Amino acid sequence: MAYSYNKLWKLMIDKKINKTTLRREAGITSNAMAKMGKDLPVSVEVLAKICRVLDCTVDDIIEILPDDVEEAK
Repeated sequence: MAYSYNKLWKLMIDKKINKTTLRREAGITSNAMAKMGKDLPVSVEVLAKICRVLDCTVDDIIEILPDDVEEAK
């Protein structure tokens, strides 16, 4: 299964918040941010913390892509 956090990066631009600020306000690790930067899975807890800070839903920050997209990488 492939993941894309492009929605998150776009939302952060719209809300004028950078990765460091989001990480600090959400209380997540730099490792979790690095995983998202590489489109790797993170825990639901991390996603929930981000959603709380950005006042959004999980659908607003992550997209789960079909398996054939992952194979093309």
